[in-house]
Amino acid sequence: MENTLAQKAIDFALSGKWNDAVKVNLQLLEDNSLDVDALNRLARAYSELGKLREARSAALKVIDIDPLNPIALKCLEKWKSIKSLEKNHSQVISVDSFLEEPGKTKLVTLVNTGDEKTFATTDPGEEVKLSANGHRVTILTQEDKYLGRLPDDISARLKNLIKSGYKYQVLIKSIDPREVTVFMRETEKGNGDNKMVSFPTEKIEYVSFTPPELVHKDEPLEIGEDLEEAEGA
Repeated sequence: MENTLAQKAIDFALSGKWNDAVKVNLQLLEDNSLDVDALNRLARAYSELGKLREARSAALKVIDIDPLNPIALKCLEKWKSIKSLEKNHSQVISVDSFLEEPGKTKLVTLVNTGDEKTFATTDPGEEVKLSANGHRVTILTQEDKYLGRLPDDISARLKNLIKSGYKYQVLIKSIDPREVTVFMRETEKGNGDNKMVSFPTEKIEYVSFTPPELVHKDEPLEIGEDLEEAEGA
């Protein structure tokens, strides 16, 4: 029965039914108050509902049971700098959205990242927005809060493609107080006849190497002279 309830809790979370997720995880905890997985799921569900106090309480119970639990520690780190959470209305994203496709998808780590408080209310799988201004392309939440910007080389390429009509979906792949990684997917090509590849496959550059024993002097010695030098040594 517990396995069935646990799966229900996971299914509710994947479909964004956070109130139902809370109820099922609480039911699991009635049978086993030390169920760390249920407590972590409960903390996540509460956070999605904007209930920061309850979310922190559930995460702290995990730490009491398992002081090094990485999920609870990460959540508490995210929440320590904020006083409240807004209820999350973000779209539920399918795992298939992260399938890689050469030339059309790319994982990018943002630079010049924004406020940690914004990170605390942003989760992996959440869809975010591209904003091309000047020579930079920035990443914003659906509420237009700044998360960071793309590296200059990628910004320069995408800025021109976006002007040509290319469109992209951007999802949060991972996020913590120090680093944000996004998954980018080309969803529509521009209207021009010259269709460009959004994310060219990186080429490996080979550096020629000549073993030292094959490097000759400018004026090679005759075999006899070489032997004489060797004997003299």
